[in-house]
Amino acid sequence: MFVAILIGIVVGVGSFGPLVFGMNKARMATPTSNFGHAGSLLLGVLLSLVILAAAVIICVMAARDFAVPFTLGAAGGLVVAAVAFGISKNMRK
Repeated sequence: MFVAILIGIVVGVGSFGPLVFGMNKARMATPTSNFGHAGSLLLGVLLSLVILAAAVIICVMAARDFAVPFTLGAAGGLVVAAVAFGISKNMRK
């Protein structure tokens, strides 16, 4: 079960990548761009959730006994990555 939690944490931290990409794209958006600020941010959120959902579905199909620890680890990893990113961004300013 410990391995499932660790793999879930790794997947959760990895699923934070599209959110960072979306924030960077939103920062570069101009007022006349087609995608805009909100579009790139929402795309980052969507891709992040798709990565998490796909990983959870694969875990349920492969090892149903470890689905709950894996899912909790993935959600916790995403939250911890977001909090760490926010704190590090605020400390740099």
